[in-house]
Amino acid sequence: MKNNHEEPQVQDSKKEEDIEINKDEVKEAVAEETTPEENQKEESAAENKEKEISKEEEDLQTRYLRLAADFQNYKRRVEKEKSDIYAYANEKIVTELLDVIDNFERAIAHKQDCKDPKMLEGMAMIFKQFKGVLEKSNVEEIKAAGEEFDPNYHHAVMTENSVEYESGKVTAVLQKGYLLNGKVIRPSMVKVAE
Repeated sequence: MKNNHEEPQVQDSKKEEDIEINKDEVKEAVAEETTPEENQKEESAAENKEKEISKEEEDLQTRYLRLAADFQNYKRRVEKEKSDIYAYANEKIVTELLDVIDNFERAIAHKQDCKDPKMLEGMAMIFKQFKGVLEKSNVEEIKAAGEEFDPNYHHAVMTENSVEYESGKVTAVLQKGYLLNGKVIRPSMVKVAE
């Protein structure tokens, strides 16, 4: 009985060897059947695939560089916005204080109407101190009288014939203009020679 049991195992191992031999023969037959043209096609297909991969890598590299540049621009823009916020944070209060300066100047201009010289002297001292504080905050007056009219700094409200000034020059300042850190916060209201 043992012999019957051993025979199927021997047959199974022979079948496996035959199958392996057949696989090798099929591979050799397929290799012999491929022509040089087919080999060239396979090689060109492999080259095309490599080119596609390298093109994809270039595209990815380009996208990466653009993204990095966009991020750098974003960082610069945010830094500029921050510095502008700090530089112009006082703008609203300064523009409101400009009306106070105008009133001080009008009051001092009418000094002949003041009967108390001490009061006039006190107002002049307060005005000087007030202007000093604004200068420390980088507020400066726009020069206008006798200057060439510049729409970036001047607001022309009138024109007049003038013998004293050439055409296009500012003949009179009706309201002073001011800059805050180099930015116009109020243009000068002026008369311009025709």
